Amino acid sequence: MPTSDKNDPVSETLPFRPRARLLQLLGDQLIGSPRLAVFELVKNAYDADAEQVTVTLSSLGTAQASITVQDDGDGMTLATVKDIWLVPAHDHRGLQRSKLKRTKLNRLPLGEKGLGRFAVHKLGDAIELVTRAPGEQECVIQIDWTALIAKEFLSEAEVTVETREPLVFTGNKKGTRLTIGELREANWTRGEVRRLLRQITSISSPFNARSDQFNTELKVPEHPEWVSGVPDISVLLERAPWRFVFSFENGKIDWDYEFRGIAGIKLEKRAVSSNAGNLQIVADRDVDDLGANQGATSKTARKLVADESMTDGLGPVTGEFYVFDRDREVLQLLGDSQLIQSFLDENGGVRVYRDSIRVYNYGEAGDDWLSLDLRRVNTPTRNISRNIVVGAIDLSLEKSTSLVEKTNREGFVENAAYANLRRIVLGALAILEIERKIDKDNIRAITGKGKDREAANITMPLQALRDAAKKHKLSAELDPLINKAEKNYNEMRDTMLQAGISGMGLAIVFHEIEQGVRLLYDAIEDGRNLQNVQVQARELVRVLDGFSELLRKGDRRDHSLKHLIKRARDLNRVRFRNHDVSLVCPILEDDSPGIERRFSFGLLLGALNNLLDNAFHWLQVRWPEGSQNDRKIYIGIEPDLTGCPAIIVADTGPGFQDDPDRLIKPFFSRRPDGMGVGLYYANMVMELNGGHLAFPDAAEVGLPDEFTGAVIALMFPKEGTSS
Repeated sequence: MPTSDKNDPVSETLPFRPRARLLQLLGDQLIGSPRLAVFELVKNAYDADAEQVTVTLSSLGTAQASITVQDDGDGMTLATVKDIWLVPAHDHRGLQRSKLKRTKLNRLPLGEKGLGRFAVHKLGDAIELVTRAPGEQECVIQIDWTALIAKEFLSEAEVTVETREPLVFTGNKKGTRLTIGELREANWTRGEVRRLLRQITSISSPFNARSDQFNTELKVPEHPEWVSGVPDISVLLERAPWRFVFSFENGKIDWDYEFRGIAGIKLEKRAVSSNAGNLQIVADRDVDDLGANQGATSKTARKLVADESMTDGLGPVTGEFYVFDRDREVLQLLGDSQLIQSFLDENGGVRVYRDSIRVYNYGEAGDDWLSLDLRRVNTPTRNISRNIVVGAIDLSLEKSTSLVEKTNREGFVENAAYANLRRIVLGALAILEIERKIDKDNIRAITGKGKDREAANITMPLQALRDAAKKHKLSAELDPLINKAEKNYNEMRDTMLQAGISGMGLAIVFHEIEQGVRLLYDAIEDGRNLQNVQVQARELVRVLDGFSELLRKGDRRDHSLKHLIKRARDLNRVRFRNHDVSLVCPILEDDSPGIERRFSFGLLLGALNNLLDNAFHWLQVRWPEGSQNDRKIYIGIEPDLTGCPAIIVADTGPGFQDDPDRLIKPFFSRRPDGMGVGLYYANMVMELNGGHLAFPDAAEVGLPDEFTGAVIALMFPKEGTSS
């Protein structure tokens, strides 16, 4: 008879045997805070078709402290309690949502993972659930969490479900009441209660009318004053000087901008709108391993306009923003300035809603999902920060299927759909910021705050770098380099003032170091290694060191305008090809020597390249899917434009929509990521060389008919004129 060797393989089938404390771990680990746990219970009431939810915090600070969440929703039958509520991770809500099965109040469920009920276990150890479905008896569950998790295995953790004649939901009442005692956090402060109040009352979007009702209320019987005196958000929003609404659908954006005026400042109200327009978005950046990227390295044109494909799995995106002004001169004119500042400190930011129900934690203090504050650091005179905007983005729950909420209930998984959502919202915000800057500049001029804005644009980002370095304990290593950058800037500024060119060049300095500032700030905040951060800081100093040489005027001599154009064409051959742009340049097709003038060749070449850069961008905006038949740039020489020779640059883009005086102001741009110094730079270079920038009509310079876009003239001095 054969014998079995003890080393022979043996297999058997074994089940998982989860410990009972797994339930407690789910509650603790999946829900980030007690406030978020209450928020989850309120969302569960929404899924139950409740129209009224009341949260009561009783006996806070005592051993009898409790939290009660009661709703008038559909309640649960005994079968629902047994087969769903007591079955963790049951997917009935997820299936209901995937099948687009709506409730009697036409709601799609917010829940999908079957884990939201563990919010109760985040809050306390003694739990009582009382629930009643229409026409049914009441079901009561008592859970002693301490006793439950004392069991070794989950299969041994049993609870008793009692059915009884209704005592809580009597008569025709229905709903669910959850009472949590033996709280893990019993000492709720007034500030925490107020934050909870703001959180649960913000669950419904204040900007969109609902087809149903969903009201929330917070009560603190022993401290009613903690939840009283909350300002009416609609009244405060009426005081916001700016309002902006948009809707992006089918690859097109509709928007309405409104400057509502400020009492005490004599500035006309202004309203602008656009329907079915293209939405500019910020192109993806190419970044190297050191984070020291100085521009695009890709040879293919990147997407600059949002198209219909960007809302696949996202659905239509709508938004509404109210923007305030925290400059002291303006704030004091709005009335109740302290109340407004406190309101903005607590509510500033952009929240996200699906079917008008909030997705936590977008828009909370400390959450900057759109990086508004960093954008403000980079472009402080235009971009808005979180503490001056109250906004909401609303999505369709049915159509935003690619947006998946994280298991910990703190936002969406950061997938491709989420990235597209950010780009769409930032593109819309850029429209608001551009329009607002027009009114803001006028306000600064009236209040006397418009002087030396260029200096502020340098000092503010450098101070932000110092603050970031201090926060990450890198001051000793980085402050000397930041101080050197500031010293170099101030020395250059003084030199320019002495040379009589104040107001010129400073914006250009900031334009060149802007990328360095942003990337250095990112590197510090991301916690990259110190060596790489120091490399970027030294690069910032090096850029400033080289500016005096760049802007010097001593290299002027006679040059051919035709040769300048030829050089610009040769440098941009690859860009013309990659952007699918046709160049129309008759002057390079003849043998004439062309016109000569005295100028700095390098500076003029830089100015001409700036104009071409703008043209490439706007051609792609107007013709996202265009070809060389649509995208064309014209470069020519006009020998006598108002008595002066000029290089003419024109395109088939959308053209200018602002007056020339505004176009050459620093920091004004209609590009969402534009610094607004391209035309300012070109005009400054022309003035340094005795000329100027002009914006003639197409008919003045005899352009071919198809060039209906932007027309710019680099005007050179008359022959024999000293420059």
